[in-house]
Amino acid sequence: MTSMSSLTVYGSDCKWRLTETFVGLKMDSDRGGRRGKRERRGGGEDRDVRLSKSMSYALRHGANQMGLQLSSDGYLFVEDVLAHPQFRSYKLEDVERVVATNDKQRFKLRPHPQDGRLQIRANQGHTMQVTDLELTPVLVGAPDCPAEAVHGSYMRNWSSIQQQGLSRMRRTHIHLAPGLPQEDGVISGMRKDCNLAIFIDVPKALADGIEFFWSENRVLLTTGNAEGKLPPAYFSRAIQLRPTRSILPL
Repeated sequence: MTSMSSLTVYGSDCKWRLTETFVGLKMDSDRGGRRGKRERRGGGEDRDVRLSKSMSYALRHGANQMGLQLSSDGYLFVEDVLAHPQFRSYKLEDVERVVATNDKQRFKLRPHPQDGRLQIRANQGHTMQVTDLELTPVLVGAPDCPAEAVHGSYMRNWSSIQQQGLSRMRRTHIHLAPGLPQEDGVISGMRKDCNLAIFIDVPKALADGIEFFWSENRVLLTTGNAEGKLPPAYFSRAIQLRPTRSILPL
């Protein structure tokens, strides 16, 4: 019998389920069609996608449940990951390839500072508490302080977001991108299939004491206010992206 455990997370941007099995990670049905197409095209690409998803789950959410010891700064030893039954079909070169080619730069590899053993971590997206992700604080007026940042979501969530704001829910941060997908320099921060973009007035939120940080892969992160939210008062605009682009009333 296949061993399985699941974690369902509800966020302002989507409802998603991560299901850990010994053959990888099963995503929501709305992703299943795309994954099926990859499988029909051949095994190589899909094998890397499965490894990327499985590593994301282990490094962001499931290390403890999987019996893996996450360091305070979010790293696992690669040798421990590869020794786990879920990753037994992969080798070091598979991990290195997925890290190097990931279009959103989700992962970081490093030699351990003391013994040189190779470690890996996720740059952001955790539901587990990680005390030191080497985040860079954003300061008002600094060259890297954006006038706006954008959170991607879906139109089905707009009514709730419009009234309650954005929430980090079980994650440690709300994720924002410096622009829309495909814009110059934007590699991560929102899903490409989002049909709703909520723009945040970053300087206004900073002035009210809400902290923002850059991750290593240039995702803008914030824990929000004391309730873990970015209230609608910080929304500068909202746009429906598809099927036709239109400005939404705030």
